[in-house]
Parts: sequence; structure tokens; C-alpha cells
Amino acid sequence: MESAADLDIEKRVAVEPTKVHASTDNSTDRDVEGERPHPAISEGKLGYLGLKMEAIWGVEARGITRVMDGEKNVARPLHDYFHMFSLWFSINLQAVNIIIGLLGPLVYGLGWVDCVCIVIFANALASCGVAYLATFGPASGNRTMIIGRYFMGYWPSKIACVANIVQQVGFGTIGCIITGQMITAVNGGGLTLAVGCVIAALCIGIIATFGIDYLNKVERFGYIPQAMAIFVLIGSAGKNFDTAAISVGDSGTINANRCSFFALVFAGIIGFSAISADFYVYYPKTYPKWITFASTWSGIWVALLFTNTVGVGIATGIPNMPDWSDAYNISSGALLYACYSGLGGFGGFCVVILALGSITNNAPCSYSAALTIQVLGRYGKKVPRWFWCVLITVVELVLSVAGRNRLFTVFENFLPMMAYWVCPWITIVLEEHLLFHKLTGKAFDWSIYENKSKLPTGLAALLSFLIGFSGAVVGMYQIWYTGPIALEVGGAYGGDIGAWLAIGFAGVVFPPLRWLELKKFGR
Repeated sequence: MESAADLDIEKRVAVEPTKVHASTDNSTDRDVEGERPHPAISEGKLGYLGLKMEAIWGVEARGITRVMDGEKNVARPLHDYFHMFSLWFSINLQAVNIIIGLLGPLVYGLGWVDCVCIVIFANALASCGVAYLATFGPASGNRTMIIGRYFMGYWPSKIACVANIVQQVGFGTIGCIITGQMITAVNGGGLTLAVGCVIAALCIGIIATFGIDYLNKVERFGYIPQAMAIFVLIGSAGKNFDTAAISVGDSGTINANRCSFFALVFAGIIGFSAISADFYVYYPKTYPKWITFASTWSGIWVALLFTNTVGVGIATGIPNMPDWSDAYNISSGALLYACYSGLGGFGGFCVVILALGSITNNAPCSYSAALTIQVLGRYGKKVPRWFWCVLITVVELVLSVAGRNRLFTVFENFLPMMAYWVCPWITIVLEEHLLFHKLTGKAFDWSIYENKSKLPTGLAALLSFLIGFSGAVVGMYQIWYTGPIALEVGGAYGGDIGAWLAIGFAGVVFPPLRWLELKKFGR
């Protein structure tokens, strides 16, 4: 009779024991000998169809199965480090991040200096989280939410999976709305916003469905037309940026608004932490983690510094530009089109380029959302990744059409909410890695990702996650709810400090709880 340790918890079948040996350096990763490979594709007719499509069109048939060392790409360090940079530079050099920059002056009443300082430091901090999680991809060969099992346990990690699916679908929906707005603006209203959302959803869905090879090809050069269009935008509209604009309100109100805008900018990128390792699983594990971190961090931060600042500049010019103000009252897409005024048809062409850029921003989100659905359990895994991408495309299409006239409301409420779950999750990951693996010299066995009996029980992580989220609740500032601590930040309405309280609450309680868990269960 097999022991519990030799059973696959989902399939309830015997799993051959694996022989592992710890590396001789100070690494927290293990090399695995004799690991029994898991099926790389889904079973059944859909899995067979996926194999056929992979052979004919190059559609990625692989799901969440771990990428073994022998399956990884041949090491090309300079090429791969540049690709890490260009991947994230392309993802973030987008109109959506220009629009996030608009919110500082327009929604929070902040001036040029305040907004630019927040853009610099909020993005620098958020990019660290994304880059840190990305380093686990080459080392483990596992997708991000699979890696989460090593920190939150098999069952509790499913909470993070559900939150991540909602988050990535939400990002895709916002991208569809923005793209639809810009296409409609260029067309002069002849093409409805709903049709524009449909076009965007289909373009995003096609790339996500085809998989990692197509994503890499698009992201490798996707930043070039985007950069050109944004440089033209600066040349056309830059003279109207008001760099002398100051923040509005008393000192308490300004401080509260600074907190809220910082939280919004931070939340706009920290959500990528839950997917960043997904794109690195095919890289050799021998790559130094600090170079992987630096390549990822710099690609994100440079792109966001560029786009957010342009958005801030446009927003400061709106009070002095009646045409921009009128366009802003229509939609953010119409505002961007108005910023190209005087360029005629070429300006419209640039707006279309920016609109199509949503593919490079949102296709990775849809791709990872499909993988995360498979992580939820064996039933999700039975359905191929590409099929989940098709369903996600349909969902994003419906949501974008339904919410197309409430974009800024979605921005103000959706983005900060995402940081409320990501922050305690990252805190748990960081403390587990550093305190209970790095300091103790205990290596990760990346081959046991489906073995419940060898993964952490997750009780300490679950309780810490919930406590951390409770910190977010008392510190959040939303239109529909303001926490009691958020009210004390300043001004009449308070400011958003939910993410920082979530980090603090989870960070304080997790180490002692995890120590007790290890003492009781030994894993």
C-alpha cells in the first residue's frame, strides 16, 4: 500500500519517489535526478487537437508541467538578458500607462513635481516585486502560481490563483476599453466603442492563444512602433505640458492624495509579480539571478517612467487647452487623439499604433490567466491552455463592452484592489525564501509541485495572508469604502495605505506562525 507521500493528491495515483541531492553552493534550489516526468499536455480530444495545432501552426500545447533542464533553451546569455529587458519594456510602453499618469493631476489634484516623484519611486518599488518573482522561473522551471505552492501550500495557494485570474482578466478588460476608445476616436465616432473593444479582445486573444513563442516574437520588437508613436506625441503635445503646475488643497489633503496616487501607480505594476516567472521557464537555470532581476527591473521601470510621465504632462496641460478638455470629457482615447492635433492623418496613424500596443500589454496577462486556471486543480488541467485562452478572450470581450463607459471608475477601484492581495502574498514569499530557506540553507525541491504531502501545509501562510488582507481593509481608500486607518491619513476623505498595512500585518505574523508550523509538521 502506497504511503501518502507517494500519492499525487489530484490524481490519487502512485508517484515514483524522486532522488534529489542538494547543490554544493549556497543555492536554495535542488537538482533532481530520476524525476518522473509529468505529461506536458492535456489529455483527451482537446489535448490531441492542441498537439495538431502545435505541429501545424506552432500553437503552444504545453500547460503547467514543469520544464526540465533538458527541455530548456540553449544558453545565449546576452541575447536572453536583452530579451528579458525588451519583454517588459514592450509590455509596459503602452497607452494604458499613459492614462494612469493622467490620474495624478486630474483625479488627485497633484502638481507636476509631486506626480513625477511618485512615478519614479512607486514604479521603482513595484518593479522590484515583479523582478524578484521572475528569478524563480529559470531556477525552478515552474510557472508563478505553481511556485506559489512552495510558499502557501497546495490548497491555500488556490486563493491566490483565483485572485490572479480576476486580476489578469481585469487588466485585459481595461486594455480592450482603452484600445476601443482610441480606435473610435480616430474613426470620428463612425466605429462604435463596442466594436473597438471587440477588435482589441480578438487581437489580444489570438496572440495569447498561440502561446509563448508568438508572445516572444511580438514582445521582442513591439516596443519600437510604440516608442516612435510616443516620441511623436511628446513632440506634438509637449509644448503644452505645464511643469509649473502645483498640488491643490491643504497640506493634509495633499498628503492623502499623494498616498492614494502612489498606491495607484504601485498597484498598476505590482500585479505582474503573480505572472512574471511564467515567461522565464525556458531559460537555463545557470543564469545569475541578479542579472535576471536587473534585466527585468530595468525594462519595467524605464518604460513606466517614460509613459507615466507623459500622462502626467498631458494632464497638466488640460486646464489650459480647451480642445484637450473637450476631448477628455469624451474619453481618454479621444484625449490622446487630440494630443496629435495638427498632424492630420499621421496623427491618427500614431493613435492606431498606440491602440494596437494593447496586444503587447495584455496578451501576456491572458496567457498567464489560462495557466493559472490549470493550477487550480486536475479538472482545470484537463482542459488545454489554449482553450482556456479562448474562453478568457470571450470573457474580456463581454466585460469590456459592458464597462466601456466607466473606464476611470474601473481604474480607481480595480487597480488598488489588486495590490491588496498581491502585497501580503509577496511578503510571505519573501520571508519564506529568506528566513526559512536562505538563512537555513534549505533547498527547494522543484519536482514536488504536485505532491501535497511534501509541500508546506500552508496553515501559517493562510492565516498570515488573511491577517495581511485585513490590514488592507482598514487602510484602503475607495469610493465605496474607506477604512478607519485610511481616514486618519489626512484631508476630509483620507488616503490609501492599504497595501502597506497588508505588508506590515503579514510580515509581522508570518515568521512566528511559520516557525510553529515547521515545529509541528516539519514542512
